[in-house]
Amino acid sequence: MSSKTPPEILMQRTVAQSQLFSIESLDLRFSNGEERTYERMKPSGRNAVMMVPITEQGDILLVREYAVGTEQYELGFPKGLIDPGESPTEAANRELKEEIGMGATQLTPLKEVVLAPSYFSSRMTLFIAQGLYSEQLEGDEPEPLDIVRWPLAQAEDLLTHLDFSEARSISALLLTLRCLSAPHIQR
Repeated sequence: MSSKTPPEILMQRTVAQSQLFSIESLDLRFSNGEERTYERMKPSGRNAVMMVPITEQGDILLVREYAVGTEQYELGFPKGLIDPGESPTEAANRELKEEIGMGATQLTPLKEVVLAPSYFSSRMTLFIAQGLYSEQLEGDEPEPLDIVRWPLAQAEDLLTHLDFSEARSISALLLTLRCLSAPHIQR
């Protein structure tokens, strides 16, 4: 834990706005007197979840969906925003049902992660999802997602797969493999 004092916020203002995002500019004064202006995505207060679903047959389930940021279809794990009033566990189970048509009787939290903390404050809770059962909920995707089964025994091969490049999915996979190698977790 750092003993440094956080900088003083001298001014905070919205400099750009879209339907989905607000960009804030913050004028800061650091404890040594230095002043700088930083920009960030304005915190929305909504966090997210990502799940690594593992079937009884020993496969992990991935989804392939279009990512406008890279302008291509990407392979990753089911994920989504936490709705107001939902816990991360409730959101994880709902998103599984919406994206892969399955719920989970066991959700093991792995870690809460932040992507690019210099620019974003949203947090994502990563889970292992086991004890899968069939249940479909209507999702908000513009097209059906492709569900890809991948043998858990070959999970490390995903790390070199060209379509599997999202940092949060890679983190979730590595944390899952570490967790599953611990003696207290069932495969």
